[in-house]
Amino acid sequence: MKKYLFLLLILSSLLIKAQNSNPYQNFNISFLEEAPIIDGTILEEALWNQVLPTSDLKQIKPNYGAPASEKTEIRVAYTLKTLYVAVVCYDSAPEKIVVSDSRRDADLNDDDSFLFIIDTYNDQQNGFLFGTNADGMEYDAQIDNEGEGNFSANRQQGGVVGGTNINWDASWEVKTKKGDFGWSAEFAIPLRSIRFNGGENKTWGINFQRNISKRSETAYWANLPLGFDIKRLSLAGKMHGLNLKSPKNLKIIPYALGQSIQNNTTPKTTTNKSAFGGDIKYSLTPGLTLDMTYNTDFAQVEVDEQQVNLDRFNLFFPEKRPFFLENAGQYSVGSPGEVDLFFSRRIGIGANGSLVPIIGGSRVSGKIGQTNVGLLNMFTDEVPTTTDELDIVKNNYTVARVNHDFAATRSSIGGVFVNRSGIGNALDYNRVFALDGKLGIGKKAQVSGYVSKSTTPGITSNDHAFNFLAVYNWNGWNVRAGYTEVGEGFNPEVGFLLRSAFKKPEFLIFKQWRTKNTGKLLEVRPHISYRGYWNFQNTQETGFLHVDNHWVWESGFEIHTGINFTRETVLSAFPISNVTVATGEYNHQELQFVLMTNANKKFYFQTRTLIGGYFGGNRISSTNKATFRMGDKFNTEGLFNYNRLQLPEGDANVLITGARLAYSFTPRMFLQSLVQYNNVSNITSVNARFGWLRNANTGLFVVVNIIKDTDYLDMLNNQSITIKYSHQFDLLGR
Repeated sequence: MKKYLFLLLILSSLLIKAQNSNPYQNFNISFLEEAPIIDGTILEEALWNQVLPTSDLKQIKPNYGAPASEKTEIRVAYTLKTLYVAVVCYDSAPEKIVVSDSRRDADLNDDDSFLFIIDTYNDQQNGFLFGTNADGMEYDAQIDNEGEGNFSANRQQGGVVGGTNINWDASWEVKTKKGDFGWSAEFAIPLRSIRFNGGENKTWGINFQRNISKRSETAYWANLPLGFDIKRLSLAGKMHGLNLKSPKNLKIIPYALGQSIQNNTTPKTTTNKSAFGGDIKYSLTPGLTLDMTYNTDFAQVEVDEQQVNLDRFNLFFPEKRPFFLENAGQYSVGSPGEVDLFFSRRIGIGANGSLVPIIGGSRVSGKIGQTNVGLLNMFTDEVPTTTDELDIVKNNYTVARVNHDFAATRSSIGGVFVNRSGIGNALDYNRVFALDGKLGIGKKAQVSGYVSKSTTPGITSNDHAFNFLAVYNWNGWNVRAGYTEVGEGFNPEVGFLLRSAFKKPEFLIFKQWRTKNTGKLLEVRPHISYRGYWNFQNTQETGFLHVDNHWVWESGFEIHTGINFTRETVLSAFPISNVTVATGEYNHQELQFVLMTNANKKFYFQTRTLIGGYFGGNRISSTNKATFRMGDKFNTEGLFNYNRLQLPEGDANVLITGARLAYSFTPRMFLQSLVQYNNVSNITSVNARFGWLRNANTGLFVVVNIIKDTDYLDMLNNQSITIKYSHQFDLLGR
C-alpha cells in the first residue's frame, strides 16, 4: 500500500506542475479598408507603415531563449475577404541567404524561410500552417492534434494523417522581394480557403517562425520549450479583434485526361482511353464544407516507393491521393501506422496494389462550434478477372466521425463508425465502431485512448481493440507509457493492422539536453524505449528494447549511437526473399548507427546502419540517402537500401535503389521523376511528372510511367503516358 501511495504522490506532483502554463504573446489585428498590392514590397508601401509591427522572436536553437540574431518585423491585417501577413526578414549578410528548393510544400527548415500558424477556432489543437522562402515558394499544411501522430517506429510518414498534412493545398498567394536589407514576403490568404467561426471580436491562436540558414537558427515569436515546434498550438500566442462574416464558397474543379498504355509483352497491345470527371466544393457554413467527386482520378500522384518485406507483418504504404488527404486527420482514430480504424487506401486500391475504379462520392467535414464533424460516402466499381468473373464487387464505403474539443483544455471526446457493404449481397459487410478521447492535464501532460469493436459475418468473439497512452512532455522531457490490445477476431477491413491479435505494452523515456562548455556540440538526447507483443496464449512474439543517444552539433551535423535488444518467437515459418525462417525463439542484439550531415549545404547525406543478430543468423542493414542541389531549381536525391542476411536456412541479399530528380522552372512549374529498382521482384519502374500548376494543385499534368520486370515467368514491360488538365472555377469570385 505504501508503494502505491508513493507513486500516487509522485503522479499528483507532476499533474500539479503540469497546470502551470507559459504566458503567451498577443496583439490586436488591424483592419484594412483597402487591400494591399501583393508584390513582396513592405518597406516602401504606405499602407503597411500604418500597421504596428510585431517582432522580438526568441531562438530555440542554437542559443535557447536568446533574441533572434537578425531583426524580424511582422505585420498582420485583414479585410472582409482576406487575411494578410507581411514580414521583413532583415539580414546583415543578404548574399548568404539560402534557398534550396522551390517546389510547393518542400521542407523549409533548411532554407532562409518564414512560417506562421493560425488556430482559427482557438481550440489549441488544430490549425493551418503557411510558409515561404526568400524565393516565394508556397508551403501550406493542415495541422491536427498539434501535429502529433503515433510515437512508435511504425508511425505514418509526415504529411499523411495523425498530425501534419502537407498535401492539403489551399488557394492563396505569396510574393517575396530581396534587397540589401535582406528579404520580405507578403501573404494573402482568402478567408474562404480556411475554416473558422464568424462573429465579433474573435480571437485566434497564432505563432511565427523564422529560419536563418547560415547559422542553422530557428526562432519563434511565442517562445516554446525544448522539444516542441510551431505546431504546439496550446503554447501559441493570441491574435484579438477579428470581426468575421461568413464567406460563401462554391468551387467546381473539372478534369479531362487522355491516356495511352502500351504493353510490350507478347502479344503486344496498345490501349487508348479518355476520361472526365471532377469535384465540387461548397461551404455549407464557414466551418463546414461539402465535397462531391465523380469518376475520381489521381493520375498526377507520385507512385509508391518500393518496399521488400523482411519480416512477417504487413507493409505500410502511405496515402498520397489529394481527395482523401484533405481533412484526413479528422478521420484518424487508432495508432497511425499500426492500428488504423480507417485507412483511406482501402478505397480504390486493391489488395495487390491494383486500381479499383471510384465511381464517386461525397464528404462533409469541418467544425460546428467546438465539435468536429466528418461524413464520407464513396462508391467503387466492380473489377472482373481475365475470365470475366468478378474479382472485386461493387462496394459502398461510409465513415462517420464526430469528436468534441473542450476549449482551452487540450481535451476531447468522440466516436467513429466505419462501414463497407458489398452492393447486392446483404451478408457482405464489415463494420467498426469506436469511442476515443484525450484528457489534457495542463500544458505538459495528456492521457488518450480508444475502445473499438468490429462486426464481420462469421466472427463472433474477441473482435475488440483498445489503447491507452499517457504522456508527459515538457522542457526536453518526453515520457510515455501505453498499452494496446487487438483481439483475435478484430477485423477492420477498411482500416490497417500492422499485425493482428496482440497485447502490447510500451514506454519511452527521452531527454533533450542542451550542453554547456562543449564547443560546437549543441545538444544530446539520451533515451530508452521498449515495445513488446504477446499473443493471447501469453507467448511473447516480439520484444524490442532500444537504448540510444543522439549527438547534435550547431551546424546540423548529427549522429545517433544505439543498441537494440530484440526477441522474436516465430510460430509459423515464413519466407524472406528466397530464404525460409524456421519456427523457434530468437534473441539477439544489434548495434545501430545513424549519421546526418548539415542539411543546409548543397550536398546532404544520411545513413542508418544496423549490425547484429537476426532470426538465428546475422544482418547488416544499411539505409542511405544523398541529396544534391544546384541553386534553388535543381534537386536530386539518391536512395540505396541494402540488407545482407546470413540465416540458418541460407543467405539473402536484398537491394532497393532509387533516384529522385526535380527541376523547378518556377514555384508553380516543375519536372519530377522517381526511378526505382529492387532485386527481389526484379522490377524497374520510372515515374516522371511535369506539372504546370494554377490554384490549389490544379493545372496541367503530363505523367509517364514505365515498368519493366526481368523475370521471364511473369515479365512485365509496359509504358503509359497520361495528359490531364484540371481547372478550378471559383463561382463566387474573390
